[in-house]
Amino acid sequence: MNPYVLAILLSSLGIGTTLTFASSHWLLAWMGLEISTLAIIPLMAQQHHPRAVEATTKYFLTQATAAAMILFASTTNAWTTGEWNIQEMSNPTALVLITMALALKIGLAPVHYWLPEVLQGLDLTTGLILSTWQKLAPFALIYQISPMMNPTLVIMLGLASTIIGGWGGLNQTQLRKILAYSSIAHLGWMMIVMQYSPNLAILNLILYIIMTTATFLTFKNVASTKLSTLTLTWSKTPVMTTMAMMTLLSLGGLPPLTGFMPKWLILQELTKQNLPLTASIMALAALLSLFFYLRMCYAMTLTIAPNTNNNTSTWRQKSSQTTMTLSITTTLALLLLPITPTIMALTT
Repeated sequence: MNPYVLAILLSSLGIGTTLTFASSHWLLAWMGLEISTLAIIPLMAQQHHPRAVEATTKYFLTQATAAAMILFASTTNAWTTGEWNIQEMSNPTALVLITMALALKIGLAPVHYWLPEVLQGLDLTTGLILSTWQKLAPFALIYQISPMMNPTLVIMLGLASTIIGGWGGLNQTQLRKILAYSSIAHLGWMMIVMQYSPNLAILNLILYIIMTTATFLTFKNVASTKLSTLTLTWSKTPVMTTMAMMTLLSLGGLPPLTGFMPKWLILQELTKQNLPLTASIMALAALLSLFFYLRMCYAMTLTIAPNTNNNTSTWRQKSSQTTMTLSITTTLALLLLPITPTIMALTT
């Protein structure tokens, strides 16, 4: 892709998200979401592969549907209350519609079906943008309307996402689909605590972005998109593979890694809010996710490709990719647990 075109598209992505962040008016927020959607579409379709074009079409249709729902719900609210302000949503029907539209935007269960299919059709770099940056703008809106949302609906979305995100990833062999289901499960954790402690949900989102970035960049560096090709990584890059294994365990939420912090604080918050059953279901659902992370770790570090391999062996050339971002995100994904007391002081 032409570097000037790429620069325009990436700056449009940034401008769209920033516009949604800065807006207090529904029309301006909707405009920001549309700009970022339209900016990522050429990036998704740049491979000219039938699967990439199919993924782009699916993404466009779901995002257009969600945008139309947001516009309809905000117009309904303005019609009944005369108020366009994001924090003045008082019409219950409009609130439910907006919540479901934003859930569709980010891929929460039960409106998650597009996410694994779309992510599977993209290359790892565009998949990384879709899994991290594209979640920010809808989350800014969810954060603003969270005090007014229907608590039962929010808990149902959170529980469904965590369970389906864990269940869906169990039988996958494609890394991008596994990461899509991982994304759905993490979004469920953020959603369930959004009404009780929005700052904790934002913390979870930041840590999820750090850990997911580290994982995507590792797979990009070793040029791996399937579980079977992960078995070849240990003999090529043992240090990076070890770090990737730790990052995956951090995504699964094992102590003493960074990923344990948000899960621990969210379970604590749910217990404080007299929701012990919800907290128990969430903790059990996290075990489903942990299983497929462990499966990936097993494939990467505990299996060695057989000598009589029918596949053509990949050339072991030195990677020309920069690893600075990967080093920083991996370090953060592994070592932030000791600052938990500081985080607790900031989020309460």
